[in-house]
Amino acid sequence: MEINQVYTKPINELLVELRSDLNKGLSNIEVQKRLNEFGRNIIQSERGKHPLKILLAQFNNLMVYLLLFAAAMSFWFQEYLDAIAILLVILINAVIGFWMELQAQRSMNALRKLASVPAKVFRDGKLIEISSEELVPGDVLFLESGDMIPADARIIQAAQLTVNEAALTGEAMPVEKHDNKLQEGTPLAERSNMLYKGTYVTNGNAKALVTATGMQTELGKIAHLVKSADQSATPLEQKLQVFSRKLIYITVVLVVLIFVVGLFTHGDYVEMLETAIALAVAAIPESLPIVATLALAQGMMKMAKHKVIVKKLSAVETLGGTTVICTDKTGTLTQNKIEVTQIIPTETNSIENKNLLLQIAVLCNTASVEAINNGFKEIGDPLETALLKYAYKQNIVKQNLERQFPKLKEVPFSSETKMMATLHKIQNKFIVFAKGATEEILNSSSHIFSNSGNVELTKQVKKEWKEKAYQLSASGLRIIAGAYKGAENENVPLLDNLTFAGLYCLIDPPAEDVFQAIQEAKEAGIKVVMVTGDHPATASYIANELQIASLEETPLTGKEMKPFDQLSDTDKNKWVNTSVFARVTPAQKLDLVVVLQEKGNIVAMTGDGVNDAPALKKADIGIAMGHRGTQVAQEVADMVLKDDAFSSIVYAIKQGRIIFKNIQEFVIYLLSCNMSELLVVSLAALSNLHFQLLPLQILFINLVTDVLPALALGVSEGNPYVMKHKPRNPAEPLLKDKQWYAVWFYAAVISVCTLGAVFISHFFIHTGAHFDPRLCNNILFFTLIFCQLFHVFNMASVNVSFFKSEVFRNRFVWYALIACLLIIGFAFFIPPVRTALNIQPLTAADWLVVLVSSLFSLLVIQLLKRSNIIQDED
Repeated sequence: MEINQVYTKPINELLVELRSDLNKGLSNIEVQKRLNEFGRNIIQSERGKHPLKILLAQFNNLMVYLLLFAAAMSFWFQEYLDAIAILLVILINAVIGFWMELQAQRSMNALRKLASVPAKVFRDGKLIEISSEELVPGDVLFLESGDMIPADARIIQAAQLTVNEAALTGEAMPVEKHDNKLQEGTPLAERSNMLYKGTYVTNGNAKALVTATGMQTELGKIAHLVKSADQSATPLEQKLQVFSRKLIYITVVLVVLIFVVGLFTHGDYVEMLETAIALAVAAIPESLPIVATLALAQGMMKMAKHKVIVKKLSAVETLGGTTVICTDKTGTLTQNKIEVTQIIPTETNSIENKNLLLQIAVLCNTASVEAINNGFKEIGDPLETALLKYAYKQNIVKQNLERQFPKLKEVPFSSETKMMATLHKIQNKFIVFAKGATEEILNSSSHIFSNSGNVELTKQVKKEWKEKAYQLSASGLRIIAGAYKGAENENVPLLDNLTFAGLYCLIDPPAEDVFQAIQEAKEAGIKVVMVTGDHPATASYIANELQIASLEETPLTGKEMKPFDQLSDTDKNKWVNTSVFARVTPAQKLDLVVVLQEKGNIVAMTGDGVNDAPALKKADIGIAMGHRGTQVAQEVADMVLKDDAFSSIVYAIKQGRIIFKNIQEFVIYLLSCNMSELLVVSLAALSNLHFQLLPLQILFINLVTDVLPALALGVSEGNPYVMKHKPRNPAEPLLKDKQWYAVWFYAAVISVCTLGAVFISHFFIHTGAHFDPRLCNNILFFTLIFCQLFHVFNMASVNVSFFKSEVFRNRFVWYALIACLLIIGFAFFIPPVRTALNIQPLTAADWLVVLVSSLFSLLVIQLLKRSNIIQDED
């Protein structure tokens, strides 16, 4: 069903060729056929890395090359068992790395699906919302301001439609669109009757016929140009790289020292070379970026289950440092269950006036509702659906009224005008209906409805109605106004010389869990600022109810906010110290973000409109609304709230702090364990002791203690005090100086306890016996393993008791420890493995020394942490 030159053909001809219907769209049966024929509406470049590439990548790093060199040396000197064991270590490491990276990719793919763009289409005569991936050629789309265009489409009808096509043509300014056919050969950038996938609607609305999907779209044809380039490293990845480099320098110095000293003391340069390589591999946690990514991805999936879609890994780190939340009121702080409580006509007892207000509510409206099972299926803005439901209860159905008053033109609502208007035809006459903010409707009205005929709207009457709206708003109601005017023809301007008809009173009470969430944010050192386009009185009432601000604190209105380039330091300080902003435009939101950032704040900003996109992009964390947010806002945002709830923002910040804290914990754990191995081998070599860890033992310890406990720490639930301290500065390094000191201190304690176990065994258990290098080696080996396994409990917060800590109560930590013990048992009881690791049976007394020494290291570190002598947390 490939159709060429669609922009040159009349729309009726295209409808016939695509076997579609202007009003009904496609049937569900036909859609299934076309999905089978054309496939899903996706761009192939959006697919992730192939599993085979992920597997092969595990062998493409310096650590593997070093191990392969060590294996080759073992083969050369006929140490076949060592060589095979090293190759097995490489294989096991690769399998573990492959599994972790594959899980991380699957998690990220699942998140992308959750954040996929929806589309509004006509199917079987009904306007429904579907995933854009389910679109097929022949679908009839409905698009409005803020919508991402999900497929290539030919415009059927357009009302003041402008589209930003920068993603496709590079043209920064929005272009006007219409439904007229064009001449053959018209360049892509000038095809004003076409809409293209990947662009977005900046103003107006339209119906359009889908002509191409997926790889057949213009965007799909140039998919090689939009394939994801190598992403720049996130701040967290950069921090990991910085201290990994530090670690490499330290490791190189120690490894070279151990190798040189070993040559002079032992003389076996092959064994010393293998030891040096094993230490280098063990000391540098090459799996750290993968473990960190997996922890981030799993944390993001957890947030997704709570209706918070975090779209960027880097956003998780920034979340933990948020100092100011700038939040909208409607649907975020409130329940978003808007209901019309009453309508107030200009003539109180006039049936005609009330019917007129109902007609305005229904016809000047782009939403739709359908009565189902004692409720309503709603599509569109909650305020507009509330008006439709109120009219439905008065037996006024939108579809019936639209047949009597067919719509000819529309001026869509915008955050600048705060109004919308529609032009309708009734018999041979025309009528305009308008609704919007009370002040704007009154300012655009020249007359007021009266039973005796419309009369002039004087300044005094305007003032009285504005005061009435203010009083109603101060009681927590949301007030909008309705107006109309007759017209001689369809070319009249729609937003002036209106006749004021009355007010609509709507209620949207504060959400039940918002108060607690705001208190939690305050305890965490986060300031909550309400930024709304609503009436100042309504904003002040809700802010006082939620203790964002007191009634004595006057909201700062958009009219009082100077342009950014005219702000003095006094003005900026006033903005920073204000908690409620009302009647604010999107441009002023952007200015507010800049001012707050200039004062050193990390700003989270909510937004829902297409014009909110600049503020969302500028904010450190842009938060789009999932229910009422435009697709453009959701596209540029770092985070999408599927439930539009403020409590979800606070939950996300809490989870961001927990995730970052978990990453810090497993980094400290891995580094202190790896440094302890370096210190043990270094001290044994420099002291010329007759026992030492073998290369394969070092690799085995690294395999047992590195991966599983670290992964378990990465999914900790966090401690209850995570929201009791001030936000962390994202510019700080991953580990502060005190945490680096803690790493070295932990490593030193583990090393001393490990070496101490050997001497205790010799001088107190095997008194008078000659030093048995193999026995000493085994005690050293097992003590180091158990010290590191017990060390995982040292990663818990000292603000709670040991047995109630987040680590002790983390079931994954226990699963990891059990798995590690099973691996140790496997090594001990399988003869070839036992031989490769040079393990021999130990007496009960020796095992007691191993366990007591390991527990002693745990006890020493716990005592020093809880007495604040050593600190590893903020």
